[in-house]
Amino acid sequence: MEHTKDKVVIITGASSGIGEATAKLLAQKGAKVVLAARREERLQAIVNEIKQEGWEAAYYKADVVSSEDMQKLAQFALKQYGRIDVLVNNAGVMPVSRLNELRIAEWDQMIDVNIKGVLYGIAAVLPIMREQQTGHIINISSVAGHEVNQTSAVYSATKFAVRAISEGLRKEESPSSHIRSTIIAPGITETELLNTVNSPEVIAMASHFSGLAISPYSIARAIAYAINEPEDTGVNEIVIRPTAQP
Repeated sequence: MEHTKDKVVIITGASSGIGEATAKLLAQKGAKVVLAARREERLQAIVNEIKQEGWEAAYYKADVVSSEDMQKLAQFALKQYGRIDVLVNNAGVMPVSRLNELRIAEWDQMIDVNIKGVLYGIAAVLPIMREQQTGHIINISSVAGHEVNQTSAVYSATKFAVRAISEGLRKEESPSSHIRSTIIAPGITETELLNTVNSPEVIAMASHFSGLAISPYSIARAIAYAINEPEDTGVNEIVIRPTAQP
């Protein structure tokens, strides 16, 4: 049975990569998708493309580092569709580097977007979902949330945090308010994340892995699977990476 049809799904970081692929795939499956990101022109183009296919979509320009923006996003989705069934906390940055490079501004950026952005998204939708007595929050972590390499200390820390927040949310909410929590942990994927890298060492290393990257639709299909499971089934975590990734 198709459980995705007519669900209202908010997707952050929806202007490219995994967010864009997820929006298009879920819309195709009958969901009502609300795309959010900072690049309004990209959001508008993607929503227009979705609507031209006869599917349902809307967008709202929002920055996940702003709690106020996330609250307004949730209210926009409510006004547009009357409920919020799913939040996909997808927005993220990955300016990885060695700690001894002391890129403190980039550490702050990762903490703000990857951790606070997830928390602000949860804070915006959780009261609504608790009132509904149903909902689903999907947080995008990473393979780096399971292991740390020599340049990923801070990035991995943020993605370990996403996993901890997601598991804490599951234990708090699933028994009483029936809110499901899912962690999606992608490996090397074709996204714009590498565009946020400034470390020369990491840029050189990345060139060796570029041929391994899988399509963002591989991640989108994992998200769609978790959403489509019946309400009594919680898909708690999916790790998905290229077959050839070490």
